[in-house]
Amino acid sequence: MTSIDVRPASGALGAEVRGLDLESLTEDSFAQLHALLVENLVLFFPEAEQLSPEAHKAFGRFLGELEVHPFLPKLDGHDEIVVLDSDQGAKADVWHTDVTFQASPPIASILQIVQCPPRGGDTMWSNQHLAYENLSAPLRDFLEGLTAVHAFTHPNGTVFEAEHPVVRAHPVTGRRSLYVNRMFTLRIPQLRRAESDALLGHLFSSSERPENVCRFSWKPGAIAMWDNRATQHYAVNDYTERRVGRRVTILGDVPKGEEPRWPHLTDATTAADFRKDS
Repeated sequence: MTSIDVRPASGALGAEVRGLDLESLTEDSFAQLHALLVENLVLFFPEAEQLSPEAHKAFGRFLGELEVHPFLPKLDGHDEIVVLDSDQGAKADVWHTDVTFQASPPIASILQIVQCPPRGGDTMWSNQHLAYENLSAPLRDFLEGLTAVHAFTHPNGTVFEAEHPVVRAHPVTGRRSLYVNRMFTLRIPQLRRAESDALLGHLFSSSERPENVCRFSWKPGAIAMWDNRATQHYAVNDYTERRVGRRVTILGDVPKGEEPRWPHLTDATTAADFRKDS
């Protein structure tokens, strides 16, 4: 990648990439980008030109099949491109990993900002490999035997729910990471309610520590591409002007970890009660 400038974005994760024409990617150039993505977890293209919808989708397809989101607004004529418009409520100011309430969450997303305020509206990402590795050894060992239930209730009443390992292995590197998040993770079914709440609270805080985070300031045209298997992200809601982005998302794999060592508790609070109280 001699013609490409790659600069670390922080000590925890992230790299800025310059000098690459994203409208005309080749298999070889994308293979190099993919290696950088697996290493850095999020790549930023701060000097990117506005991608055509066709080029945006072609970029995503290098990673796999594109998602057609079931309810988020789409770009006219391009069902694979989600439009995230702050004037329509698109302000995800809670730490999360995308769509973990599905059995196969997406593996990655590519977001280009079309319009943004002159200041504010940054996005932060956190490294979930580090969040796991910085826990004590006894706690890491205990977590390997647990799963977590992730859930989302649509305003129309439809409930989406999936169960995943609390610790997952990255399918490319095998490296372990925490796989729970504050927005969607409901409970650990092998534990009692108070135990589950206390442990998840600690894991959420560990996931969000500043030492694990990088922050990116947007300008129109800039692109971020992130590995959804080992990161969380947070859209900072510190602005009033309009912010609009276009995103393609690549369909996922099934998170894999160690087999659970304990059964679900039969006397645990029901999933419906957890959703009601959350």
